[in-house]
Amino acid sequence: MKRTILLNPGPITLTERVRQALLREDLCHREPEFAELTLDIKKRLASVYPEATTDYEAIMLTGSGTCAVEAMLSTLIPQNGKALVVSNGVYGERIVSMVTTHGKAVEVVSSQWHEPMNLIEVEKHLEQDSGITHVIAVHHETTTGRLNDVAKLGQLCKSKNVALLLDSVSSFGAEKIEFADWNLEACAATANKCLHGVPGICFVLVKKSVFESRPSAAETLYLDLDRYHQEQLQGYSPFTQAVQIVYALQESLKEMEDLGGWMARHQQYSHLSQQIRQCLRELGISTLLDEPDYSCVLTSFNLPLGYSYEKIHDSLKKSGFIIYAGQGRLKKDIFRIANMGDIQLDDAKRLRNCLQSLFR
Repeated sequence: MKRTILLNPGPITLTERVRQALLREDLCHREPEFAELTLDIKKRLASVYPEATTDYEAIMLTGSGTCAVEAMLSTLIPQNGKALVVSNGVYGERIVSMVTTHGKAVEVVSSQWHEPMNLIEVEKHLEQDSGITHVIAVHHETTTGRLNDVAKLGQLCKSKNVALLLDSVSSFGAEKIEFADWNLEACAATANKCLHGVPGICFVLVKKSVFESRPSAAETLYLDLDRYHQEQLQGYSPFTQAVQIVYALQESLKEMEDLGGWMARHQQYSHLSQQIRQCLRELGISTLLDEPDYSCVLTSFNLPLGYSYEKIHDSLKKSGFIIYAGQGRLKKDIFRIANMGDIQLDDAKRLRNCLQSLFR
C-alpha cells in the first residue's frame, strides 16, 4: 500500500517502530509501571541535549505544543513580573495573546513576518525597563520557516541577567539549543514534530532551581507546571496522561538515540531540505526568505504564477504527499514543505519526480 508522506510541520509520518509502540498493553496511569515509564521518558527528554541533563527537568503534559507553551508562560512569569515578547510570525503573536490572557504585563518587539527579530529594539527595551523579568521568543517560526537568531538574543538576556523562555516546539531535537549561553529558564516542545512521536504529549524543560527559588505564578489548574513537577518526581501526574502516546514517545526517543541523537537528525533534515529547495529552484520556484535564514525543518516557497495552493496541494496529495498552506496574510502567497518524520530515499526521489511533473 502506498504510504502517505506528511510534509506539513507536524504531525509527521511515523516509523513502523513507533507505530508498533501504540499497540502495547493498556495501562492505568496510576500504576507503578506507568510511573517508571514517565521517569524514563523525563530522563530521555532532558538528555536530548546533554547540557540540560543536570540542571533541567522535563515536565510532561497531555496536550499540544501550544499547551506546553502556555503552561510555561502561565507558571513562570510572575504576577508582578513583565514579559518582553519578540515576535515575527503567527506563533510570536500567539504568545502575546497567551500572556495577555493570563493577565500579566507584556511589552512587544514586533517585526514583519518575513523579517528577522529586531534585536536592536530588544536591547533598548532591556536597557530602559528594569521591570522586565522574562524575554520570550520562538526559536523556529514555522509561519515562514525562519530559524530566529536566538543565540544573539540569548547573549543579550545573559548580559542583562533576564531569563529567556523559548518556544522550541518546532526545533527541539533538530536545531542547536544552548541552555547556559542563552540564559534559558525553560523551553517548551512537543512529541509530534522533530522527535517523531505522536500528537498528544507535550513537555517543558525547566531549570530545576526555578521551583526551589519561587512559587508557581499559574492562575490555572491544568497548566500549573509546579503541580506536575511535584507529582512527576515520583513518576505520576495530577491528571490522566495519554498512555499509548507516552509509549510512542518513549520509543521515538529510543529510536532517535539509536540513530545518533539530535545532531544526526539535524544532518538528515538539512540534507532533505536542501534537496527540496534545489529541486524547486531548478523549476524556477523561489523561496520566501533567503536560504541561509531557514531552519533545517521547513521551507516556504512563493506560489508560482498560474498556480494556486489548492492546485499544488491536490496534485501532490494524489501522489501521496501532504504539503501545507501559508498562514494569515501569507495564505495566498506561499506554500510550505516540511521534512520531518520517516522520509526514506525512495520517498525523496518520488517527491522530486512529482514536483518535476507538476511544474514542468
